[in-house]
Amino acid sequence: MPATTRVRTALLRSLAAAAALTATLTACGGNGSSAGSSDPGAAKKSSQSTVTVGALSNGAARQTDLTVPVVASIRAELPQRVIDANELVIGVGALPSGSAPINFIGSDQHTLTGSEPDIGRLVAAVLGLKPVVKNSTWENLFVGIDSGRTDVGFSNITDTEERKRKYDFASYRQDNLGFEVLKSSTWNFTGDYEALAGQTVAVGAGTNQERILLEWKNKLQKEGKSLTVKYFPDNNSTYLALSSHKIDAYFAPNPGVAYHSAKDANTPNPTRSAGTYSGAGATLQGLIAATTKKDSGLVKPVADALNYLIKNGQYAKVLAAWNLSDEALPSSQINPPGLPLSNS
Repeated sequence: MPATTRVRTALLRSLAAAAALTATLTACGGNGSSAGSSDPGAAKKSSQSTVTVGALSNGAARQTDLTVPVVASIRAELPQRVIDANELVIGVGALPSGSAPINFIGSDQHTLTGSEPDIGRLVAAVLGLKPVVKNSTWENLFVGIDSGRTDVGFSNITDTEERKRKYDFASYRQDNLGFEVLKSSTWNFTGDYEALAGQTVAVGAGTNQERILLEWKNKLQKEGKSLTVKYFPDNNSTYLALSSHKIDAYFAPNPGVAYHSAKDANTPNPTRSAGTYSGAGATLQGLIAATTKKDSGLVKPVADALNYLIKNGQYAKVLAAWNLSDEALPSSQINPPGLPLSNS
């Protein structure tokens, strides 16, 4: 063997030995904290994740990155089956078209975005679970919870006494209706129906807000005052009537008011919220709640995760990102009073 060949062979053997040693050291030091654990999420318990909220919103939200640590004490409250699966299946009933800013398909024409899936993802982060968001029709959302295929619903679900027969609730947002007016308007709803005297207000037919508005109209008529109620076939027609001053206000679900006002902020006819009213009426604040199968063992860790987010600021930031700060709650409650059976 020539001397040059012997030198080349020796060099190759030295390099191979060094590579093997490096690989061994890397294997010994890599992710050793999870070795031997029977909990597939053990390594995540002491970690944190970044959840991007308000993504792909087409201008309806301010995209914000939120850092969320896994809280081991809350994760420990989970049923063992959820810990073993290491994922939180979040149900959203946004098919076929969704409802911005609550839940809708984002600007990439593929990803489900909105305040509801974002809050669900934040809860999953606190629990150290992979969020798996499943979109379905409203009816199939509850079928999924009933069957156990879905762990929790985050889909603008109102807490009602009727639904409590089958589900547990962890509240996280007020259920409000809102008045939308032109930004140039000086009118505001003060919470008293008397403020509507002399106004012309549009509302959707067959809705909860129509029922409330017609009740106010009857009260004003008995007092010799007027309230004109208008109906339009779609939102485009309603907003055209508002911009042309054919109506004074539009009475609709508050999140929709917030969405439209934010999206049209830089248009020639920007709008604003002129006040809110509880969807449950004057005597009860309506509540939106995370929904789990009754006695599934999930409602407490979900409520505790929500309260952690409230206490540590991520909750306020996600609502602000979606312009829903006026629906914030001071805490999440388990099975608080819901809409009575007569109004469920």
